[in-house]
Parts: sequence; C-alpha cells; structure tokens
Amino acid sequence: MARPAAPATPEYWDDACRHLARRDRVLKKLIPQFGDARLQSRGDAFTTLARSIVGQQISVKAAQSVWDRFAAAVGGPSHRLAPAAVLQLPVETLRGAGLSARKAEYLLDLARHFDDGRVHPTQWKAMADDAIIEELVAIRGIGRWTAEMFLIFHLMRPDVLPLDDLGLLKGISVNYFSGEPVSRAEAREVGDGWAPYRSVAVWYIWRSLDPLPVDY
Repeated sequence: MARPAAPATPEYWDDACRHLARRDRVLKKLIPQFGDARLQSRGDAFTTLARSIVGQQISVKAAQSVWDRFAAAVGGPSHRLAPAAVLQLPVETLRGAGLSARKAEYLLDLARHFDDGRVHPTQWKAMADDAIIEELVAIRGIGRWTAEMFLIFHLMRPDVLPLDDLGLLKGISVNYFSGEPVSRAEAREVGDGWAPYRSVAVWYIWRSLDPLPVDY
C-alpha cells in the first residue's frame, strides 16, 4: 500500500519567525513556546479540498469517520483521491458514507471542476492569492474562508489574513485586547503589522488557543 508523502514545511518559516519576533511583542513571547512545530502541508489539492467539504459544520471525530468511509467508497488511498473516481460514484453511495445530500453535491461539483479543467492547480504556484481564491469560490461548498485555509495549509502562502476566522478573532482578542471583543477592522489593523508573514502569525495565534496544530 502506498504511504502518504512526508508533510512539507515552508522554507520561509525561520525568517518569518525572526521578522515577527522583532516586530510584535506578543509573537516574541509566543513563538518560542512551540519549539520546532510549524505549518505542514500534506495530501494533494483535490483531496485537501474534499476533506474541507466533508468536515464542514461537524466535529473533527465525526468528519474523520465520514472521510474514512468516503475514501473507502472511492477506492483510493485516503491521502490522494482521484476526481474521476469520485464522479463514478452514485449519490446513494456518497450518502451511504454518511454525507448529507448537500455535501454529496458539493463533492461531485468539486470533482467536476478538477476533472474538466475549470481549476488550474498546476498554475497556482505562479498565480496571485486572489486569483486562486476566485477559482475556488466558484466551486459549490467552497467560500472565501475555505479558500484562505487552502492557501495557508496546502499552498503554504506566507501572507494570508483570514478575517472571517473566528479563532483568529478570538486569539487577537485574548492576546492584544485583554479578552475584549474585536472588530474585523481592529483585527486587520493588528494583522497589517504582521505583513509579509501574516499566515505565520495567524498560525501562532491559533496555537495560543489550541496548542495542537490543525491538520488539513
């Protein structure tokens, strides 16, 4: 059985940490607390996005259970599923894996976008963040937040600030505003000070709330 590829880590991480520690008093204290831990990317683009759809609005444990059944139905390794194989499955099989009717439709739409070339993963490396987001949000079930998570966790783009992320807003509230609620405008102002490594800062702000890194 093929084994998952070793996770990739960003080459810019150490430079980003030094930059952020110089610029930001909160991050100067946070970064050393997590040692060598850093952002990791695993899986391929289609599989990563499929997992994000499966996991919407359900617990991590439930999402893993549904994902395992879905991957078994597709018949490929769970870290690299083929869009064409998903398209061959009847909706009843997807529902039998524990997917809602809506999520089944979303997964089929995702597979069609990859299978017929409406998204361009081989070109993403050279494309701007906003151009990639525009391609992704045209897929049913993928909004801006999911696209930004994909930019951070899969493409490992260094300068993404996901202002729709509740964890980020809570982390900024706790670390910069003594727990007082913060607006998107206030969060953006804090985040602007992290450029050009906002993704790295966001990762550490998330870790301040939950030391276990999220795996997409």
